[in-house]
Amino acid sequence: MEESPIAVFPFSALLEDVRSLWNVGSMFRTADGAGFGCLYLCGITGCPPDPAIEKASLGAETTVAWEHHTSSLSVLPRLQETGVQIVALESTPDSEPLAAALARDAIRPPVCLVLGNETRGVSVEMLTHSSLVCDLPMRGSKESLNVAVAMGIAAYMLREAFPLADLSVSNRPRDPRA
Repeated sequence: MEESPIAVFPFSALLEDVRSLWNVGSMFRTADGAGFGCLYLCGITGCPPDPAIEKASLGAETTVAWEHHTSSLSVLPRLQETGVQIVALESTPDSEPLAAALARDAIRPPVCLVLGNETRGVSVEMLTHSSLVCDLPMRGSKESLNVAVAMGIAAYMLREAFPLADLSVSNRPRDPRA
């Protein structure tokens, strides 16, 4: 069976095996606030409708498009074929600070930000298939931020770097309660 064509949004995020429904709901709310057009919910990442997601998202699950995929690798070819840049947010020996990548113009919309599991991070396979791996430098004793917090910082950094990027609002679902 042939998959339907993918909508291209200037900003989207792929959530790979995010296990906390609270984090998923928070990421929906962040995506809405930052003007991200779509969330790709992959692997064990929870999907709406779910009361825990809805409690944290405050209705954003109805205003941000989303797709579920059993594997994060299954959606990558569709994104890449449409020219979407895949940027993983993960601290590795070869990653560079997101601010530095933005400063050197290494990132341009359309871009899909990849975020990983709360304890394992982004998978090695996804890192291999990403065009860029960026991090948020840690200044304290901990090695990483909560995944939903990290998405919030990165999403707003991207939106501030490209404030005039088209939000493709005509492709976004409308909240039926509005």
